[in-house]
Amino acid sequence: MSAITTHQATPSGTRDFPVAALEGTHWIDHLRDETPVLIRPLRADDRQREEDFVRALSPDARRFRFLCTLKEASPELMDQLMAIDEDQRMAFIALAHEDGQLREVGVSRYSATADRSRCECAVTVAEGWRHRGLAVLLMRHLIDVARQHGFRQMFSIDAAANEPMRELAEHLGFKRTIDRSDAAQAIHTLSL
Repeated sequence: MSAITTHQATPSGTRDFPVAALEGTHWIDHLRDETPVLIRPLRADDRQREEDFVRALSPDARRFRFLCTLKEASPELMDQLMAIDEDQRMAFIALAHEDGQLREVGVSRYSATADRSRCECAVTVAEGWRHRGLAVLLMRHLIDVARQHGFRQMFSIDAAANEPMRELAEHLGFKRTIDRSDAAQAIHTLSL
């Protein structure tokens, strides 16, 4: 397992986050409206935050993220979401203060394919945090780390009707094709 080698913290906004949340690799980024968010790798102690995040997603957001109707994340799904090795499986979470609590407001992740030359990615942002640039920030960090780890291509399989993902993928330089085996799905690919 290789660790992430990029360590960066901008001084502006660090006082907004507890010291424990700032341990290790992290970034303090600002959204388009200047709201500070902490972006860092997902950690084992984030499991409850991740469960709360998935639970709070709208039914449409869960369907777009998991490509199925999902009422609640099963323990097995949570185990899969939390299985991060920072090389072949990576996830970044965005944390922000909401109602006096430090909450997960977004997540991006990748998982290597069997040949380890490509990785499948996903990004999800909480309802009240969309259209503020958070998905772009999360994906840029994910793309940078995928390049550092030697992946040649990143791809995402999405519902063809997922317009926000189409716009995000286009903005980030992904190419879109309709899945030949399922016209209800789109495949976005990015050469790294």
